[in-house]
Amino acid sequence: MVIHGVQKMTLLDWPGKVACTVFLGGCDFRCPFCHNSGLITAPMGEAIPENTFFEFLNKRKGLLDGVCVTGGEPLLRPDLGAFLSKIKQLGYPVKLDTNGNHPDHMIRLWEEGLIDYVAMDIKNCPERYAQTAGVAGMNIEPIRESVRWLLSGQVEYEFRTTLVRQFHEEADMVRIGQWIPGAKRYYLQAFVKSQAVLAPELEPLSKEEMTRFLNVIRAYVPAAELRGL
Repeated sequence: MVIHGVQKMTLLDWPGKVACTVFLGGCDFRCPFCHNSGLITAPMGEAIPENTFFEFLNKRKGLLDGVCVTGGEPLLRPDLGAFLSKIKQLGYPVKLDTNGNHPDHMIRLWEEGLIDYVAMDIKNCPERYAQTAGVAGMNIEPIRESVRWLLSGQVEYEFRTTLVRQFHEEADMVRIGQWIPGAKRYYLQAFVKSQAVLAPELEPLSKEEMTRFLNVIRAYVPAAELRGL
């Protein structure tokens, strides 16, 4: 596996767990607000040797509750299953971050017992998905399939949306709420303005605006919360 980074401890990425996060390169979306934009077209040359990562996990047994696998888009990696299997063999639960565009791969990994928690980005309402994901004319049926499967509750999951002034309006929150009614966990995340994103001119919403959006979404998803304020 080509590993592009490791965050050795996080209390935020997996609710209720002390975890580490491993970053994999490559993504099939081009979200203008992505804070991991350096991983979108990351070269396939190895940045961190795989054995170094697993030596780290061995040393952290009893200190870490799980491993978060993020990107980029991890499900693009054909060797992801073998990589997750090695993590599971060390006794660690696995959280997968995904854009939801590869439901068959995600479901297969769950069927093989290799993922315990899924965090899926909901970029926007279906009508504005292609624009927000930065992929003109994209087919969002795979996204819909991932949403349907996660809502079925077979695996622990969360949905999350990063709110950006140029892409999100209250009406979009209504459409998202109607799409994922009763979701177990849904987070509205604060965008942080940065020169590192693909479109550095983008702006965040204020706390007051995010709270208003939260009140809109809670009519459909009572468990929705704000994150990152």
